[in-house]
Amino acid sequence: MKNNTIFKITFWKVIATVIIVIGLYAIYLRFTQGIGAVSNLSDEFPWGLWIGFDILSGVGLAAGGFTLCAIVYIFNIEKYRPIIRPTILTAFLGYLLVIFALMIDLGRPWAIWHAIIMWNPRSVMFEVAWCVILYSTVLFLEFSPIVLEKYKLKRLLKVVKVITIPLVIMGVILSTLHQSSLGSLYLITPSKMHPLWYSSLLPVFFYLSAIAVGCAMIIMESYLSAKAYKKQLEFSLLVNVGKWMVVVLGMYGAWRFTYLIQSGKIGLLFQPSEAMYLFHLEILIGIIVPISLLLFKKIRENRVGLFIASITVIGGFLLNRLNVSVTAFQASAGTYYFPSFLEISLTLFIIVIGVIVFNFVIKNFNVFEDIVEPDPVELKEVKPKYAVLNDLNALEQN
Repeated sequence: MKNNTIFKITFWKVIATVIIVIGLYAIYLRFTQGIGAVSNLSDEFPWGLWIGFDILSGVGLAAGGFTLCAIVYIFNIEKYRPIIRPTILTAFLGYLLVIFALMIDLGRPWAIWHAIIMWNPRSVMFEVAWCVILYSTVLFLEFSPIVLEKYKLKRLLKVVKVITIPLVIMGVILSTLHQSSLGSLYLITPSKMHPLWYSSLLPVFFYLSAIAVGCAMIIMESYLSAKAYKKQLEFSLLVNVGKWMVVVLGMYGAWRFTYLIQSGKIGLLFQPSEAMYLFHLEILIGIIVPISLLLFKKIRENRVGLFIASITVIGGFLLNRLNVSVTAFQASAGTYYFPSFLEISLTLFIIVIGVIVFNFVIKNFNVFEDIVEPDPVELKEVKPKYAVLNDLNALEQN
């Protein structure tokens, strides 16, 4: 029965197969004919979709790992423990895919170890490289109990549990460093970057937005996992994550607009241009809409409402990273950049691989620890009540 399910042809499997085939072809061209054969990049515009989405966005979308680990292990808020394993899995896969994408972008994967021995401590890229290497190692160790339990390697499991707290502390420090350092990469471009996005506070903006999207990813993956794998998560926890997301988004938005006012750039919001419209769209989708939704208790305490709010945060975050890496440099570069079909295909290829690996791990390892599979009949009976429940204690009892 299981094998029949694996080889059963479905619409999404066909789409995934097509994306994988095109992605493999794009990788072949990248390594045999160079980056110009698969991308619209040039000397005038050397960083595009693969940096803005695959790297800057990929690292940010994995921020839920260090955020939730800090909450559970450092601040000892144990009620969030049931959702920590799927969050760590998402973060670990996210970083692995970022490294994979970076190796394709750079074109010399066999030289990726150079950063380990060829030190350049004055370089922000060097710091980011070391933080990603170290934090990927930390995520591997944080994820390892799931594998060790599967194969009953009790001695190694005890060792990992002993060093868990130091690992989490190291992970939080490393994440803080490189999430903000990705913004620091652009501090050397004040004359090239559009004023709406350039700021000396870019490292702070990158860090706050990463925390916000980390919360959104926790909500989104929990909702989709409940749908796909029938694992019922404690909904009150996700409601609380949504509350914290509002707080972080509020800080992030207020800080950005305060900077625009203090720096005298606020007038640029009323000068019609492509950059102005994209900036407005980014703020609308990523800050105004989710905050407006989550301020209503009935929406915040509704599964679909909370999910939609998290999707808008993720969408605004992705638009921000693409605006910073692409839109902000269009005018100064003197050329227009739009990713090629193969660039987009390769990005979709990486996403599909991530989904396939996530699905494999979920089905073969105990990722949803302490989460009880709900009775479908019971869920059907209580589902309509979620939109009007005001008492969080009642939600926790479900």
